[in-house]
Amino acid sequence: MHAHQMALDMFDYRSFATRKLSAIGPKYMPFADVATDDVPLSRLLRLSLFQISVGMALVLIVGTLNRVMIVELSVPASLVAGMLALPLLFAPFRTLIGFKSDVHVSALGLRRVPYIWKGTLYQFGGFAIMPFALLVLSGYGESYDAPLWLGYGSAGLSFLMVGAGVHIVQTVGLALATDLVAEEDQPKVVGLMYVMLLVGMVFSALVFGALLENYTPGRLIQVIQGVAVTTALLNLVAMWQQEPRDRVRARAMKEARPMQFKEAWQSLVQRPGMVRLLIIIGLGTFGFGMADVLLEPYGGQVLGLSVASTTKLTALFALGTLVGFGFASKFLGQGGSPVWYAIVGAAIGVPGFLAIIFASVSAAVVLFLIGTFLIGLGTGLFGHATLTATIRAAPSNQIGLSLGAWGAVQATAAGIGIALAGIVRDLVVGLQHIAGNAPETPYNFVFTVEIVFLLLALLVTLPFLKDQKKNNVPPDPDGFRLPASEQHSKSMELS
Repeated sequence: MHAHQMALDMFDYRSFATRKLSAIGPKYMPFADVATDDVPLSRLLRLSLFQISVGMALVLIVGTLNRVMIVELSVPASLVAGMLALPLLFAPFRTLIGFKSDVHVSALGLRRVPYIWKGTLYQFGGFAIMPFALLVLSGYGESYDAPLWLGYGSAGLSFLMVGAGVHIVQTVGLALATDLVAEEDQPKVVGLMYVMLLVGMVFSALVFGALLENYTPGRLIQVIQGVAVTTALLNLVAMWQQEPRDRVRARAMKEARPMQFKEAWQSLVQRPGMVRLLIIIGLGTFGFGMADVLLEPYGGQVLGLSVASTTKLTALFALGTLVGFGFASKFLGQGGSPVWYAIVGAAIGVPGFLAIIFASVSAAVVLFLIGTFLIGLGTGLFGHATLTATIRAAPSNQIGLSLGAWGAVQATAAGIGIALAGIVRDLVVGLQHIAGNAPETPYNFVFTVEIVFLLLALLVTLPFLKDQKKNNVPPDPDGFRLPASEQHSKSMELS
């Protein structure tokens, strides 16, 4: 009888595969232990598809299109950086979006799904406009006599729409993910979502690199159109039947006194240590973010790499970030302090940028690749540590607001970094008596600025460690250990 049952199981490939994946998941996949009987891993992975769509958008815009517009289409780097920074205009609203999804009232009790769908429509609309804008910029086919301002304006509008959609989908999607699990598992599920973002970035970078091996404007247009359709499908599958309909909650929220955004925001920032934490996030993200717009052009202009090769750099960067998330997940889960891993992440970024700078001296592509991986590794450690601290510092009814605040500061700092990177690079190029004819000088100047901001982030973070040592306080597994004065005020608040 037992042998007969085993034979039946062998032919039931689906259940067999599911059992095997469930068995190996918690051991080999970061954050997989967050799954429960009520919220299985398959459901969380399906929800994480929205992060795959976000990863595709980031790789396409920050990676592939960035390099193509600067190198192949000869668009000034400052103008490209300005386009890439346009989503910065929407980034501060992530806090408001998260708050709105916390208090959204609908007849069915849905709070998150309506906003995810709105964000998806913004993404699709931006990708629908983008191919025609790039056709005008390239002068391809019948677009050679179209006014150039039309190409610039349409490209900027498409970048803004895609960026707005990414901000909405990611902020509310992460809030929905935290709604599905217990409070103690919320940092883990958000970590899982970011692991899937990196998986999406790696996979998308490899696919885009393969499709654009023989680059033509027409092939690029096909890739963008494919991304538009894939984004809509992935997000639709991700949110399908994820948020339960709850008429009781809908009735209660409709009758309750609605909290104003100003009141909720003041309540959040008045929590001890929150402002300092947001400053650290801003400095560190700015330090890592300026390189996003310059790594691929640097590889093309300084080291002579092809479009396909520089596109694959994004995969290497994402791989480093994934490793950083994995290490942070393991050690934070064992009681490690987020402050330590924020410091380690920022510190790893410094030799990473130094390796890239020295790669231009000897034209060492291997050194450039090592530096790119180290920057990704530092980004993963720093991002996971600060994300964990932000979630743990917020009350349970303000998860959307806190995630929005973290995302707003991070996206704003990254957007400012991207814009300034292109502007500073073009200014140094214009100063011929400083830049000379060396193509690497403008890039290396920006990389040096990034090192300075990472060191500033370390200086702001160090007081946490000094206070721990002074008061002989062990590492805090739940977030950044607050200074003694702030710990006293927090204990008074809790009492």
